[in-house]
Amino acid sequence: MSLPHAILTALLEKPSSGLELTRRFDKSIGYFWSATHQQIYRELGKLETEGFIRTLPAEQSARGQKKNYEVLPAGRAELARWTAAAQDPKPQRDVLLLRLRAAAVVGTAGLEDDLRRHLELHRRQLAKYQEIERRDFPPDRGAPQDRLRHLVLRAGIDLETFWTQWLARAVAEVAELPTEGRD
Repeated sequence: MSLPHAILTALLEKPSSGLELTRRFDKSIGYFWSATHQQIYRELGKLETEGFIRTLPAEQSARGQKKNYEVLPAGRAELARWTAAAQDPKPQRDVLLLRLRAAAVVGTAGLEDDLRRHLELHRRQLAKYQEIERRDFPPDRGAPQDRLRHLVLRAGIDLETFWTQWLARAVAEVAELPTEGRD
């Protein structure tokens, strides 16, 4: 049920067309809650049917014109209800960790190279998050909304820091293993 709430959040931040929303998703919310463009458009239709959002009146009616959406009071109330509700953490599911466990049984062929690839991907993501932090969250910015957005970004930075440290350790560990079963 989180995708509709992610969309409500984005629309409360700024009423948008579906296309603008998908672009904003790709640049912000998508870092921690991914959705395809089809999923977003499908949810927009459901949210409108449920009375949580509405299409803003167009300045001129023209075929193919973008629909702009805004959140209605019922949508804001739903988002507030959801935000206040308790939720348990989800169990960790990561294919790389499962593959590492399987390698203990079948051998580590190809694993070190893929660990290095993952390490590089996480290093790039960490650098991207740190650049966003430098650009968008200078030390003197203290509005409550900015502090909460920065907290979300810090979670991303901390997770990428964890992954880069852990993967560096994993690469070193796998590199020290006997070569049997490895490339």
